[in-house]
Amino acid sequence: MKVTKKSIIGKVVQEHPEAIEAFLDHGMHCIGCGVSFYETIEQGAQVHGLKDLEKLIKDINKKIEKKSKK
Repeated sequence: MKVTKKSIIGKVVQEHPEAIEAFLDHGMHCIGCGVSFYETIEQGAQVHGLKDLEKLIKDINKKIEKKSKK
């Protein structure tokens, strides 16, 4: 699964718990919020005032890739 800005936060976290660290590193502490089950990463980033959405997406995918290689 390649994560994009249109991916649902809750689904990403559920399927790839290793992505939680990337969300937290970027100040998105909404991973346990009820809204995360229907909110996209892009929407969450807007709510949290995240400036570099592409960096967050890249970091999430790196975490997932690293985990899958183990």
